[in-house]
Amino acid sequence: MAKVVVKSLNPKSKGRAAVTEKRVRDTTGKVKILRTLDARSDTFGADLQYVFGKNVAKARRDNKRATGAVDVAIPKR
Repeated sequence: MAKVVVKSLNPKSKGRAAVTEKRVRDTTGKVKILRTLDARSDTFGADLQYVFGKNVAKARRDNKRATGAVDVAIPKR
Protein backbone atom coordinates (compact mmCIF):
# COMPACT_ATOMS: atom_id res chain seq x y z
CA MET A 1 0.00 0.00 0.00
CA ALA A 2 1.25 3.51 -0.81
CA LYS A 3 1.75 6.13 1.87
CA VAL A 4 0.12 9.49 1.22
CA VAL A 5 2.23 12.51 2.21
CA VAL A 6 0.67 15.97 2.34
CA LYS A 7 3.05 18.95 2.27
CA SER A 8 2.75 22.64 1.64
CA LEU A 9 4.29 23.76 -1.62
CA ASN A 10 4.71 27.28 -0.26
CA PRO A 11 8.22 28.53 -1.19
CA LYS A 12 8.39 30.49 2.08
CA SER A 13 8.69 27.34 4.15
CA LYS A 14 11.23 26.97 6.95
CA GLY A 15 13.45 24.76 4.79
CA ARG A 16 14.55 27.73 2.70
CA ALA A 17 18.04 29.09 3.29
CA ALA A 18 18.17 32.47 4.99
CA VAL A 19 21.42 33.48 3.25
CA THR A 20 21.61 33.17 -0.52
CA GLU A 21 24.68 33.78 -2.64
CA LYS A 22 24.56 34.90 -6.25
CA ARG A 23 27.44 35.49 -8.63
CA VAL A 24 26.81 38.69 -10.55
CA ARG A 25 28.89 40.95 -12.78
CA ASP A 26 29.53 44.59 -11.96
CA THR A 27 29.66 47.42 -14.50
CA THR A 28 33.29 46.60 -15.41
CA GLY A 29 32.45 42.94 -16.03
CA LYS A 30 34.14 41.49 -12.93
CA VAL A 31 32.35 38.70 -11.08
CA LYS A 32 31.17 39.62 -7.58
CA ILE A 33 29.42 37.53 -4.95
CA LEU A 34 26.19 39.07 -3.72
CA ARG A 35 24.89 37.73 -0.41
CA THR A 36 21.30 38.45 0.58
CA LEU A 37 19.61 37.88 3.94
CA ASP A 38 16.03 36.93 4.71
CA ALA A 39 14.83 39.53 7.21
CA ARG A 40 12.02 37.21 8.39
CA SER A 41 14.42 34.43 9.33
CA ASP A 42 14.40 33.01 12.85
CA THR A 43 18.22 33.04 12.80
CA PHE A 44 18.67 36.56 11.42
CA GLY A 45 21.36 37.50 13.97
CA ALA A 46 23.50 34.45 13.23
CA ASP A 47 23.01 34.93 9.49
CA LEU A 48 24.07 38.57 9.70
CA GLN A 49 27.17 37.57 11.67
CA TYR A 50 27.99 34.94 9.03
CA VAL A 51 27.75 37.44 6.15
CA PHE A 52 29.74 40.06 8.10
CA GLY A 53 32.47 37.49 8.80
CA LYS A 54 32.67 36.61 5.11
CA ASN A 55 32.99 40.30 4.19
CA VAL A 56 35.74 40.87 6.79
CA ALA A 57 37.66 37.81 5.57
CA LYS A 58 37.54 39.10 1.99
CA ALA A 59 38.71 42.56 3.07
CA ARG A 60 41.63 41.02 4.95
CA ARG A 61 42.60 38.92 1.91
CA ASP A 62 42.50 42.03 -0.28
CA ASN A 63 44.59 44.01 2.25
CA LYS A 64 47.18 41.24 2.45
CA ARG A 65 47.42 41.15 -1.33
CA ALA A 66 47.81 44.96 -1.54
CA THR A 67 50.04 45.72 1.47
CA GLY A 68 51.51 42.39 2.54
CA ALA A 69 49.85 42.51 5.97
CA VAL A 70 46.33 41.67 7.05
CA ASP A 71 45.49 44.55 9.40
CA VAL A 72 47.52 47.63 8.55
CA ALA A 73 46.43 51.19 9.00
CA ILE A 74 47.85 53.60 6.47
CA PRO A 75 50.07 56.08 8.35
CA LYS A 76 49.10 59.75 8.36
CA ARG A 77 51.41 62.13 6.56
